[in-house]
Amino acid sequence: MLPDLSRDEISRYARHLIIPDVGIDGQKRLKAARVLLVGAGGLGSPLALYLAAAGVGHIGIVDFDVVDVTNLQRQILHGTKDIGRAKVASARERIADINPFVELTTYETALTSQNALGIIEKYDLVVDGTDNFPTRYLVNDACVMLGKPNVYGSVFRFEGQASVFSTKDGPCYRCLFPEPPPPGTVPSCAEAGVLGVLPGLIGTIQATEAIKLILGIGEPLVGRLLLVDALGAQFRTVKVRKNPACPACGTHEITELIDYDEFCGMKPEAGSRKPEDTMPEITPLELAERLRAGDIDLIDVREPHEWDIAHIPGARLIPLGNLPAAVPSLDRTRDIVVQCRSGARSGRAVRLLQAAGFTRVRNLAGGILRWSDDVDPTVPKY
Repeated sequence: MLPDLSRDEISRYARHLIIPDVGIDGQKRLKAARVLLVGAGGLGSPLALYLAAAGVGHIGIVDFDVVDVTNLQRQILHGTKDIGRAKVASARERIADINPFVELTTYETALTSQNALGIIEKYDLVVDGTDNFPTRYLVNDACVMLGKPNVYGSVFRFEGQASVFSTKDGPCYRCLFPEPPPPGTVPSCAEAGVLGVLPGLIGTIQATEAIKLILGIGEPLVGRLLLVDALGAQFRTVKVRKNPACPACGTHEITELIDYDEFCGMKPEAGSRKPEDTMPEITPLELAERLRAGDIDLIDVREPHEWDIAHIPGARLIPLGNLPAAVPSLDRTRDIVVQCRSGARSGRAVRLLQAAGFTRVRNLAGGILRWSDDVDPTVPKY
């Protein structure tokens, strides 16, 4: 039986109630619905705001992160006063202000193979607002195993995607992406950036799809992938077919949740690490001493627009994509340190130089971000 609407709720949702496709019964379905949001960041912000405003009766949010100043360019669920605060805490306060009739359950934890099924089984559908491949595959497999729809979204610079996976007759995320990309080939938002309004656009589309699924109206993005090009102001959809050989929704070979970091190549298999695989590193404080002595070469493998934001005095800019061509210009007889924003791209550069025969090369641990923390706080962090 659907829950009743109070007099105050009828007033609050009046603009829904006069839509024939929603009406009183539809609004009651929204009130009865239980929706889990995985992530309270860029995509999770508009999702939480609009689903709460729409009157979804129970919202769950899984997020273990804290609010950072760099989040505020796009994560509108949080404010300046929330910096350093748990995202689920600021989300709870904001949602209560938007709609006191919404019941909120927060999980200040990472979604893992150990807890995913227990959390997701309590909800009618899941909206995936994550930004990494291991969690996307985890959410997909758990939703398929539990028979829960999975509303997917992703963003990258000026482009976004949205779809609805894991419905009864539709495809799942693995049908579209059977295998994850090799580690390091797809940069994160922290490395590549994202237009601040784009998560708002994609997250709002995800919220729309979730509401359509709850109400049983319209044509959800089942079997279709929506591609959004913000620069070109273009929207197009491509068909995504259910794969009969998909191990998740096709053959149902996947009967338990696995180690998704390992599946996505985020960590080596047990016993596979060799001593020579250890990344040679130098700390910012150690680098500062060597730069003062003038006996070390520092290579910055970021992009020119990042160099314009901040750079370490004495560094030489060679973007990672240009590094192979620049190898002949490097002095193999000197110690070389490679640096980027946080250490990921420079780590790949170190491996490239090692493969080219360089033996005196090290990675700057923590990149320019840690340099700002440990050596020179006047260097902006971004």
